[in-house]
Amino acid sequence: MCSDEFSLHYSDLVTGSYDCVDRIVLNAFYPLGHNPGGFRVWWRRWHNDSDEELDNTHLMRLAGRFARRVKAWGAANDVPVIFCKAGERKHRIAEQYLATHEVGIGLFLVLAAKAPATVWKVKRSPAGRIVNLERRSEYVNHYSFQCAMRRSVVSPTQLGRTEGRFLGPMAYPMPKG
Repeated sequence: MCSDEFSLHYSDLVTGSYDCVDRIVLNAFYPLGHNPGGFRVWWRRWHNDSDEELDNTHLMRLAGRFARRVKAWGAANDVPVIFCKAGERKHRIAEQYLATHEVGIGLFLVLAAKAPATVWKVKRSPAGRIVNLERRSEYVNHYSFQCAMRRSVVSPTQLGRTEGRFLGPMAYPMPKG
């Protein structure tokens, strides 16, 4: 059974645990973000129940800040951030990196690649009210955070499904529910 604080915190969200000497990749799916009402709920929870700053400019700034912060954190912590080309297999890049570098516990590599994703365009009335949230599919950067583990952990997810995949020994923790 899990005994560390991280594993205990997420133990009610997933079943299964594992001991990994390699690394794990977690993909979380947030279903509320795929419809206008759910997107607005997410935004309001984050902004004290307000839509005041929900506009295209703030959404683009949010994405830009995230990208800059990931790159800055990687540079400050000697963690490479690699932008992959279309068709490149990220797990192979991570395997090649591990073959030539010694890594410790924790995040050792960030891979980014453009792929289609839902983005929202906000239209406001002349009075400033939101009249439409338009769902579009555009190519945006998807980030893959490669982490090395050396102890038994539980794969977390906050909302939706989680797919855990070892790059080395394979294991698939299953979400509860």
